[in-house]
Amino acid sequence: MFDYEIFVDSSANIPEHLVSERGIRVITYYFNINGEERPCYRPGVEFREIAKKFYDEMRGGLEAKTSLVSEGRFIEELSPTLKDGRDVVLLTIASGISGTYQQALAAKKTLEEMFPERKVYVVDSANASLGQGLLAIKAADLRDMGQSAKACYEWLKNNTYKMNSYVTVEDLKYLRRGGRISMAAAVAGTLLNIKPLIRADGGATPKLAVYGKVHGRKKAITALVEAFVKNVNRPEDQTIAIAHADCEEDALALADMLRQHGAKDIIIEFYDLCSGSHIGPGTLALFFMGTDRRSDPQKREAANAPSSLPATSKI
Repeated sequence: MFDYEIFVDSSANIPEHLVSERGIRVITYYFNINGEERPCYRPGVEFREIAKKFYDEMRGGLEAKTSLVSEGRFIEELSPTLKDGRDVVLLTIASGISGTYQQALAAKKTLEEMFPERKVYVVDSANASLGQGLLAIKAADLRDMGQSAKACYEWLKNNTYKMNSYVTVEDLKYLRRGGRISMAAAVAGTLLNIKPLIRADGGATPKLAVYGKVHGRKKAITALVEAFVKNVNRPEDQTIAIAHADCEEDALALADMLRQHGAKDIIIEFYDLCSGSHIGPGTLALFFMGTDRRSDPQKREAANAPSSLPATSKI
């Protein structure tokens, strides 16, 4: 047994077999549909069919309301590990996307007062979906190699902005519904078949930012490949991840393109339901280690631009 455990919120989107194999603990978000509360993640349950049904229902008009993971939930979920004499490394969704990180910091303070001999290391992953998930898997690698909780925490702090996250969406109405873009922009974009190109930025409070736009789905997928080629670091030596909101054919096509540019180990998974409910079916996202997002002048400019997608306290 290790002397610490690695936790993530369910935005990390880690496939269930890897959650089990790598010994990662998942704290689920919940969403509400017509007054019924449902978990975004269910341990041991096959995610594929649940996700396909969810995104199909979204296409039919389903609207899901989400909420962040509260301080109380973190205290409830982490306490047994600390009581058992082990420390905690916790990675959350990017602080600019959700208020969950701040709730985790509040829980850390309370828990370290409750268990003064234990440590809770909280990391803002500066990512979402499998960008966060790949970092958690790397943390598990470090733990399995015998690295301490503090060493694991320090590595994560030094490398979160090297995880590159690129996203394109199929339908702009979901960004409009969440207040990410205006009604006029959504209507115009739909009529002109404009696809926004979105990435995790390099800001101190990391969030998603629109960095470009193209006409049509094929060009949007090509743009993801171009971002990969420009920014990836040693693709043959790392795990690449693709998340999709029920557009599996596009995800497989993207994976084939990445293999032509050196990628070998690729995870493909349906997009986490909580985050996915805000960007909609047809979303395609790519995650890989590469350029430090804080060091690229163009990315710093994008991080400060008005096109940055606003943070939300709902997830």
